Amino acid sequence: MQDQRSHDHIMGSVPPPPLGTFKVLLVDDHDLVRVGLRTVLNEVEDMKIHWLEADNLHDAMRLYGAEPDVSLVLLDLNMADCKGLQGLRQFIEAYPQARVAVMSGTQDEFVIGQAKGLGAVGYLPKAYSPSLTRSSIVGLLTEYSYAAAVAAPAGASAARFPRAPSASSYDRVAELGPRHLEILELVLSGCSNQEISNSTKLSLGTVKNYVSTILLALDVKSRSHLISLFR
Repeated sequence: MQDQRSHDHIMGSVPPPPLGTFKVLLVDDHDLVRVGLRTVLNEVEDMKIHWLEADNLHDAMRLYGAEPDVSLVLLDLNMADCKGLQGLRQFIEAYPQARVAVMSGTQDEFVIGQAKGLGAVGYLPKAYSPSLTRSSIVGLLTEYSYAAAVAAPAGASAARFPRAPSASSYDRVAELGPRHLEILELVLSGCSNQEISNSTKLSLGTVKNYVSTILLALDVKSRSHLISLFR
């Protein structure tokens, strides 16, 4: 975990009301990603961000618990101590009041829907352009600014999730059990069977059985075919 840092004199333009000062917890295990996100927000007018940073889930949760009034958590889905949506689930369970926006390299509709269902306030694909990333984060902070004074605009959170075309496969997903869904999340996040075994504490053989059941339920012949359905 890096030392917390603040960045003053941030310039640019945002819609009213003035955003003021916000505390943002940035959680990602890549230094360049953290530097890039700070840079992306370097040109926003009337906004000062007090940055808190962590490179793993454990430190992020400890830091959040020690810091009052965190406006937004930007949480990477895949780090050394968490895979897929497990980190988001743990964070929300520990801190139900936290406003957590997921950052991820995947744009799978299933994963996005699961993140929203678990309580995330937004989903930021890492493939977003710098301008879209900036406007998305500013939008989340603007929403927080409004909510501090009045009720947040209806549907504001829903607008913070990218949309993808629906497919019939998603109907069959709804029929899977909780453990199957957990493992499907990890498969779609790019985890190997061994990584899933390590994350879920299930034996490798049990994980293989779950994956086979998922392939059969969704009527696909291979892991790569399964992943392609959600691209």
